[in-house]
Order: sequence, then structure tokens, then C-alpha cells
Amino acid sequence: MTGAPAPRPTGAEPPLERALVRGTEALLGRQRPDGSWQGELESNASITAEYVLLRRLLGIPDPRREAAAVHYLRRQQGPDGGVPIAPELPGDISVTAEVFCALRAAGVPADDPAVRAARAFVAAGGGTRATRFFTRLWLATAGLWSWEELPSLPPEWLLLPGHLPGSVYDLASWARATMVPLMILRTLRTQFPLDRPAPDELPLGPPLPAHGSRGFRTADAVMRAYGRAGIGPGRRHALDLAERWVVLHQEVDGSWAGIQPPWVYSILALRARGYPLHHPIIQRGLAALETFGIEDAQGFRLQACVSPVWDTALALWGVLEAGVPAQEPAVQRAIAWLLDKEVRALGDWAVRRPGAPPGGWPFELRNDWYPDTDDTAVVCCALAAAGHRRDDGTEAGAAMERALRWLLVMQNRDGGYGAFDVQNTRAWVERLPASDFGEVLDPPSPDVTAHVAEALARCGSPDGGRGLARAMAWLRRSAAAGSGAYYGRWGVNYVYGTAAAATAYAARGTPADRVDLRRAGRWLAQHQQEDGAFGESVRSYEDPSWWGRGAATPSQTAWGLLGLQAAPGQAAAARRAARWLAAHQDGNGQWTDETFTGTGFPRAFYLRYHLYAQTFPVLALARAVRTPAAPRAA
Repeated sequence: MTGAPAPRPTGAEPPLERALVRGTEALLGRQRPDGSWQGELESNASITAEYVLLRRLLGIPDPRREAAAVHYLRRQQGPDGGVPIAPELPGDISVTAEVFCALRAAGVPADDPAVRAARAFVAAGGGTRATRFFTRLWLATAGLWSWEELPSLPPEWLLLPGHLPGSVYDLASWARATMVPLMILRTLRTQFPLDRPAPDELPLGPPLPAHGSRGFRTADAVMRAYGRAGIGPGRRHALDLAERWVVLHQEVDGSWAGIQPPWVYSILALRARGYPLHHPIIQRGLAALETFGIEDAQGFRLQACVSPVWDTALALWGVLEAGVPAQEPAVQRAIAWLLDKEVRALGDWAVRRPGAPPGGWPFELRNDWYPDTDDTAVVCCALAAAGHRRDDGTEAGAAMERALRWLLVMQNRDGGYGAFDVQNTRAWVERLPASDFGEVLDPPSPDVTAHVAEALARCGSPDGGRGLARAMAWLRRSAAAGSGAYYGRWGVNYVYGTAAAATAYAARGTPADRVDLRRAGRWLAQHQQEDGAFGESVRSYEDPSWWGRGAATPSQTAWGLLGLQAAPGQAAAARRAARWLAAHQDGNGQWTDETFTGTGFPRAFYLRYHLYAQTFPVLALARAVRTPAAPRAA
């Protein structure tokens, strides 16, 4: 425990007040000594399978850790042998193929029931030809697949200046950071052969249509033929550029972009370029990767990313609104920790915004190349909740000023906001043969735009409100078919996006905002469950019949409550949501999400933020208990 006092009584409904006090105490109890909060960021088993494969490919297996990873991988397999990308979904052929290879590489026998079941699942799903590009790339690197059957990734792409259309900077930040090391691996046809599995253990399956447009498939065939001609001076120069790009983009903590895909591929790419295992760059990368691991009764699993800045900003905002004084040491430690993580360096975003000053915060522990607008907006709101203003003469106020100016720099021409890049909307990259693994663009989204708009409204826009007005106009246009619902790019899904839009409309509060706010409130009320809860399945990204529907979760109920409280005329619905949260708190003052409510790539990669079920209920109950519009007993 941090020793911070519990919120003082407010006279609200006693069950809600007790739930808020206990929830706040539990959240404060999870604060780290350095002032931060960080919950597990759970994804799917492919991340851990690739960890096992990476260490095997590099020739540095850790038998004890590997055994714990095998224990975890076995637990992820469903009755049909498949391994899903989210618990409520059926098995995924690509994830299952990677788990199969990891189990076999770790020494699990070919006749083991889990291995046999995984092989049968892959065969029934169309074989390895039906897997994604990344899965086949791992197979090729392990000597289990022909590089010639993979799309080309010419390093000459880097020769095109970044500010021009068609450059690698047309890719989203995460795709760009991943593709550059893959250029090296694909061009060199890198292999680190494994002892097992044998190349014929997984069935190929029938040929399938290649991903990508006809024109790009033709260009890909030409580039493959060019690659077979050998590596001449031009290609050597391009490979040198790719290597320098990879080296330059390693973060000070040893990661690449703070996320697993570019991280593991960068290590493999540098090994392919002849870097020894003892090279400091590789040693830093491997050591930092271990810090993303979690080992417990479930076994060992690797997180694809960590979210300490996001978690800390949300937790800080919640405890402040719950009534913990800003002067408390717990609050001051959190503010100091956040200020230390401010990005003051120019990142890749500056390629498309040359001359603009830096500012803002990353999602991860360190990611100076890729701060993001979403985290920056929420950090600014948390600092504002602590009483800071951008002109208050404090270190926090100065950081807010820099961040808000940077947010204006990152606004797209149409007024909307992407997460990491500005004007990242050139859809041609989606038609590349290698672009079958999820989102490769970072266009504006309603949830991010709403968060930035709320920050500009709460903290004051340095441009006199012009950027805020443009963001709100974009947000208004983004409503789904006039329904009052808003898509959630980074959270599942329309409950998340609609709640974000509602709080943004309420923060600015013009008459026009009030009209849209009423629509958002009505949509949320229409999708509230009978007992007051909210839940939405990840299936909603593919099937509109799942919009606003799914098993109830504390985080999504809290989102719904935040949106209902912001909207006029929804006090009764808000009261039901608040009571549901109070009734579903455990004996330790905590809540738990049983399903994934976070989104990495819609339809491809989902997340469970383990702190979401604590931070958002505390924030929502704080507003229910402490604000003038709080739900009260009838």
C-alpha cells in the first residue's frame, strides 16, 4: 500500500461509495515503488511460441524457461487442437502452426497428443499455405519453407526519401519497424535450421490465391527474379541502409519500438548480417526481451508489449477523480514518473512533419521513436486532474504545453487523429503481397480523435481552439451510419468508441456537441444489458450483429457508465451500470475481465489489459459518486 488516504464520504449511495473507496485502495495498492502502474498485457500464444523459436534459431535455448513455455502453450490449445487469437474465438491456423513448431523445437515428441491435435487442426484448415506471411517467414528462417514462396521485400524501398509518396513511411509505424528488418531476412534468404520439426511434418495444403492486387503480385514476381540474380552493388547499398536503419531504431532500453515483432526480427536480421551473439546491440535486445516475460502457475509467457505509461496515466486520473489529493506522495510519485517518460527527441513522425518540435508520451516504457497521440492525450488529462495547467509555470505545465502543441502538429488534414503517425492513409500498402498480417495503416479513428479532443477541451488548445473544432467536426462525421455509435480501433469496440466520443462531446459542451452526445447516450442505453452491465465481443469487428453485444465485463461496463454519465437523460441507465460494478467487485476491492477488451489489430490480434478492469471502474465510479450528476438512490 502507498499510504494515500481513501476518498472522503460524499453522501452518494453507500454501496457505490464503498465500492469506490475499496477500488481506489486496491488500485493504490498496485502502484509500484517508482510511482508507476503496470498490468499484464495479455495476447495470444504466438508471441510465446516465437520466443521459443527465436532462442532455438539463435542456438541459445534455456531448458528451464522452455519447459515453462511449453506448459503455457499446452494450456492455450482448445479441444479441437487449435489455438485462438482470443479465448472466445475458434482456433487460428497461423497461431496453431507456430505453437506446433515451438513444441516440436522444444523437444515435445511428434506423437504427443497436443502435437498431433495441432497438426490435424492445421491440416484441416488448409495446411501451411493457408497461414499468414509472418508464420511462413518463421518457417523459412527455420529451414522449413522455401524463401522463394514468400513475397519479396526489396531493401531498395528504403532508397526512396521518406517524405515522398510510396516510401516505407507510407506504412504505419509498427509495420514499418517490422518490414525493414524483414527486408534483410528475405533478401538474404536467411536460415538458422532447426533440428525439429522435419520439413514435412506440417502438411502444405492446396495452393491458395496470393494476397495483394494483381499489379503488386506482378511487381513482386519481377522483384523475386531480380533477387535471384544475386546481390550487386545497388542491393548491397540498400542492405547497408536497412542495417543502419535497424541499428538506429533500437531504443535505449534495448527494444525496437517497444513491441515484439520488430524486436525479434531486428535481432534475427542483425545476426543475418553477421553480428555475433555477444555484440552489445544483440545482447541488449535479448536482455530487454526477457523483461517482457511472466512466469507463474500458468507457465512462462511473453508479452507482445507493455503498457506502463498508459496504465499509469489512467490509474492516476482515476485516483485523482476518486478524491485522492494531488499533494499525496502516491500522486506526486506518479506525476514525476510520467514526466520522466516524456519524449523530447524527434521520432519517425518528424519525417512527415519536418521542423516541428517534439513532445508527448509513448505507450511503452521507452519508445522515443514512436510517441503516440492517445497516450499523450490521456497523460495531459491526468495532469489536468492533478490541478496542472499548461501555463502554470511548473515542469508538468511545461510538459503539457509541449504535448498539446505536438498534438496539433499530429492532426491530419481532415481533422482526425491516428495513433502514431500523421496522414498515414495511403491505402496502396494494404495491397502488397506481404500485407496479410493485420493493419498496416494508421488512419484517424474515432476513439483516438475523441481522446485528443477531450484533452484539448480539458487543457486548452494552444491554437485558440481551431484544432479542437476540426477534431470535433471529424468525430461527428465518423458516427456509424448516423446511429450514434463510434468505432473503437484500440478497444473493443463500439462501446469503447462511443463512450470516448460521449466524454469528448461533454468536455467541449457546445449546443452542437449536445445533439451528438444525446445520440451516443441513446445508443449506449439501447445496448446496456438488463442487469446494467455492458459487454461486447471481439466478433463485433467482423459481424455487425455483435455491435454492443457480448459477455459482460467490468472494463466495458465502466466505459458504458462513463458515456452514460456524460449524456443528458441517461441517469437511470448510469445508475444501473454503477450498481452492477459495485455488485461485481471482489472481496479485495478488485474486478476482473474474463474476455479480451483491448485491440491490437482488428480481426487479427486482441489484448487483455489486466489493469483495465481496475482503472476504468475506479474512474467511472468516481464520477458516479463525486460529480453533481452522479446517480443517486431514487
